[in-house]
Amino acid sequence: MGYRNLQQTVADLERTGRLRRIDIELDPYLEVGAVQRRVYRNGGPALLFTRVKGTPFPLLGNLFGTLARARYLFRDTLEAIQTLTEAKGDPALLLHRPGKAFGLLPHVNHLRPQRASGGPLLRHTTTIDALPPLVSWPRDGGPFITLPQVYSEHPGRPGWRHSNLGMYRVQLAGNRYAPGREVGLHYQIHRGIGIHHAAAIGAGKPLPVNIFIGGPPSLTLAAVMPLPEGLPELAFAGLLGGHRLPMVATVNGLLAPAEADFCLVGHIDPHRTLPEGPFGDHLGYYSLVHDFPVMTVDQVYHRPGAIWPFTTVGRPPQEDTTFGALIHEMTGALIPELIPGVRAIHAVDAAGVHPLLLAVGSERYVPYDTGREPRELLTQANALLGQGQLSLAKYLLIADGSAAPRLDLHDIAAFLRHLLERVDWRRDLHFQTRTTIDTLDYSGTGLNQGSKVVVAAAGVPLRTLPTELPSELRLPEGFTAPRLALPGVLVVQGPPWAGTRGLPAADLATFCRAIVPADPLNRFPLVVLADDSDFAARTLDNFLWVTFTRSDPAADLDGVGACFQAKHWGCTGPLVIDARLKPHHPAPLEDDPAIERRVDALGAPGGPLHGLV
Repeated sequence: MGYRNLQQTVADLERTGRLRRIDIELDPYLEVGAVQRRVYRNGGPALLFTRVKGTPFPLLGNLFGTLARARYLFRDTLEAIQTLTEAKGDPALLLHRPGKAFGLLPHVNHLRPQRASGGPLLRHTTTIDALPPLVSWPRDGGPFITLPQVYSEHPGRPGWRHSNLGMYRVQLAGNRYAPGREVGLHYQIHRGIGIHHAAAIGAGKPLPVNIFIGGPPSLTLAAVMPLPEGLPELAFAGLLGGHRLPMVATVNGLLAPAEADFCLVGHIDPHRTLPEGPFGDHLGYYSLVHDFPVMTVDQVYHRPGAIWPFTTVGRPPQEDTTFGALIHEMTGALIPELIPGVRAIHAVDAAGVHPLLLAVGSERYVPYDTGREPRELLTQANALLGQGQLSLAKYLLIADGSAAPRLDLHDIAAFLRHLLERVDWRRDLHFQTRTTIDTLDYSGTGLNQGSKVVVAAAGVPLRTLPTELPSELRLPEGFTAPRLALPGVLVVQGPPWAGTRGLPAADLATFCRAIVPADPLNRFPLVVLADDSDFAARTLDNFLWVTFTRSDPAADLDGVGACFQAKHWGCTGPLVIDARLKPHHPAPLEDDPAIERRVDALGAPGGPLHGLV
């Protein structure tokens, strides 16, 4: 059952036509990543790059490039995991399906890792300098490991039962790291390793850390799973992989998977940091240079025939989009159990995941009240913002699903239409003005700092959404090029943003105050200010990306007819979101033109990559 290592995985995918070898020499500086992104966009196969400059190791890309291929990788265990997930919501279900319950027994046994005296991982050693120096974007600060599995144990409770396996960015060289000796370890807020690091600081001792690369695909997915407390990622990797994970001891006392391809063994000095970055991230921008922990590397192991898996992190959708889709399939049934009344949630990948969270809840507090307004929805919204990484949501849009039982969160345009037909901006905006946000989101007041807003909508429709631009539409001076993005959603092009970080731009208020009650613009419940209205309104993905990654709710939301009532802010006319780029925002990711021309040539008729890129 399942793959025991990456070599088995590659052989099976190649045998079944799901993998292509790339035998021409390619440069890990920009070229390899550019090819991988093209093939991902085309829905292409997994890619084994066998000749990569500067490294003796082959690279594996696009392994999780399609949802169908990801399901194929875990075809032996997905049904069991879904059954266990359902049982978490109601274990009595298994009593009514004894055949299923009996069939789960072997899977449950796979949760416990198995100690081994040796394994392929420990047979060879290498150096940091020999590892693939992969650079994905032109302004990246150096080579990074893009699919690392960072393993640590609680200093006060050692052992795998209190371990954490997370996917935290690892910079291999550049900046001020000692060459061949130190790597940067960038972990964001609300990550499990932070608990272990805090305990090490409290004890005044280094924190041992192992970084695995490769191994069975179940390890990679386990490292990004939002698991409940008490379930170690190693246990889930065994469950997902269909076998107990054999683990070996390394020189720092920690465990490592015997079938991993590589393992960097070392420790974090509890108090030492160095600048890390910049690096292209999953919001579609560069995360800037900041101080993060440093890992001193004592040993680098690799197995015979080691393969280096990688991906590109960039503006969604990218390969990691598949992770989110697969995780939703496995865990979606748990949401109603975790938060009663919440039917479904959707962290919107096109908006960078954390900036925008959609939810369908229920209004049951006053069922006899025909003039339904958000009550229980607000309780559910507070609960969602207290759940693990959901707490990093910046915009939470939640609607009452009882009036629309078929409302589908993955039909984002339909959900937004449902919400905008019903929202009352005088009542339905609820802010947290000073709080923590995603480390990679620079729209707020500082690193990890910003605001949130909950938009809760219930009841009967209050308006009919316009589906075309009024011929008599007029805009305040300096604002041009109105474009219809969605029914009821107007995107307007504004002048470059000017102002102070954390405060509204002066012309945002000017725009809102210039709209008088008779203006046709008042027919649109939502107006977005953008630098390029054509681009922002061209596709739904563009609209979601621009609107929700480039705005901080507390500073960048205003409205026509804005007013306070008992400290509650709202507006009588359209809500206006200022989604222009600000000077404190990092640069959006852009492909290198010379590299793109090179890939074009490789993919031309008669070229070695024709039909792939």
